[in-house]
Amino acid sequence: MSSTKRVRVRFAPSPTGPLHMGGVRTALYNYLFARQHKGDFILRIEDTDSNRFVPGAEAYILESLRWCGITIDEGVSVGGPHAPYRQSERKEIYLKYALQLVASSNAYYAFDTPEELNAIRSEAEAAGRTFSYNYEVREKLPTSLSLPAEEVQKRIDRGDQWVIRFKTPENEEIHMHDLIRGDVTVNTSTLDDKVLYKSADALPTYHLANIVDDHLMEITHVIRGEEWLPSLPLHYMLYRALGWSDSQPEFAHLPLLLKPTGKGKLSKRDGDKMGFPVFPLQWTSSDGEQSRGYREDGYFPEAFINMLALLGWNPGTDQEIFSMDELIKAFSLERVSKSGARFNPEKAHWFNAQYLRTKSDKELAELFLPTLKEKGIEVPISKVEQVVALIKERAAFVKELWDLSWFMFQAPETYDTKSVTKFWKGENPARIAALREVLAGIDDFSKEHAEKVVFDWIVKNEYPMGQVMNTFRIAIVGAGSGPSIMDICAIIGKEETLRRIDNALLRLNRNETAE
Repeated sequence: MSSTKRVRVRFAPSPTGPLHMGGVRTALYNYLFARQHKGDFILRIEDTDSNRFVPGAEAYILESLRWCGITIDEGVSVGGPHAPYRQSERKEIYLKYALQLVASSNAYYAFDTPEELNAIRSEAEAAGRTFSYNYEVREKLPTSLSLPAEEVQKRIDRGDQWVIRFKTPENEEIHMHDLIRGDVTVNTSTLDDKVLYKSADALPTYHLANIVDDHLMEITHVIRGEEWLPSLPLHYMLYRALGWSDSQPEFAHLPLLLKPTGKGKLSKRDGDKMGFPVFPLQWTSSDGEQSRGYREDGYFPEAFINMLALLGWNPGTDQEIFSMDELIKAFSLERVSKSGARFNPEKAHWFNAQYLRTKSDKELAELFLPTLKEKGIEVPISKVEQVVALIKERAAFVKELWDLSWFMFQAPETYDTKSVTKFWKGENPARIAALREVLAGIDDFSKEHAEKVVFDWIVKNEYPMGQVMNTFRIAIVGAGSGPSIMDICAIIGKEETLRRIDNALLRLNRNETAE
């Protein structure tokens, strides 16, 4: 490939269900590579397998890419000079190239029925051989290699079903290069003759369609999952057979995403079993089964993308937090691993926490407001900003903000039994009653001033600081945890602070049942 050629990459998913996070990573790496080289990112939908087509899957793919911030330069949904970009809308293109391969003796018609194929397979197995549809059997079956030309034409004319298979050369070394894995050599005698086109549905298989489309769409780099590595020899041979070797793209096969155990490919079942999503967005199947999505689980798209980028690629530094622009600058296929990348759900949480903490208090407050509205709480956004500023270091998700801060918006209705048993005893309730009068006399109820007055009072009276403050916390929060108690008091205000102390003194001193 000429180094001066504009970089063009494609993401070419099949609409057979929700887009797996491994597919999103493939799209991301293609997108980063294209952006870094100021090239084009193309979306093509490979829907030639009509039996596996799932309604709604294409829309899901588009919405997933949009949510992730992966913008399409050309392809489905945006159009472009190589339209159409759905293979089902291009089907009349492929037969021409299949017939060209037959005419050049690089492919042949095969008319064998399932029964004929089973017979020859059984014969091989009976002789202890592994059956392969290759140079050893293609002339023993009814193919255009074994039948007279007139018979071939007769069968085609009368509407017999046929397929076109690639005629894999016998005992030839195919030398290939992968940008991640280096040089690879395969002997053609280990390969079978793949089907390229089927008359039954007038559609090509993946192998022919993707080669033709990549050539016609001027794709310069094919970056795809390692499951396609065994197909690489055939694809090399197809480029050669079609006379396109000079414009053949470069290939890079990405490592698998592995289960959290490190053993085997990450699947939806792993997510269901261990409680994490494997899809970017929630998906509901035709039978009503629901699969979790990163978006609906509360992940920020930037955190999801950052986490995915580092599953199989490393920047060569200790940096872990990358914006999309930083990823574009740093990404390189040379630093993509050959071995599988183990997914760690806890690391995904960590990434989200990092992104949550970098958001402004105003932005977080706006994200938190819908939750407060659901709870029937109407407060000024300025107060919500104060709250999130206090608790965001302890949260990984917006949905956790309520549990970390509910007591900033409503008084406790119950009191934690363990905390009450430990602290609401002896002289502590009387000290809290005395502290109430101290707080009532404070005019400047800012955290700094109120805290100084309270601490000075505790020290002056030689009270145990921990005992007083933990008992005070029970009155305000109802439990023994939470942010600084004086921060809480400053946010809820003097009147609410005094009201909560009065309530605790009334209820706990008459031994109301605690939580």
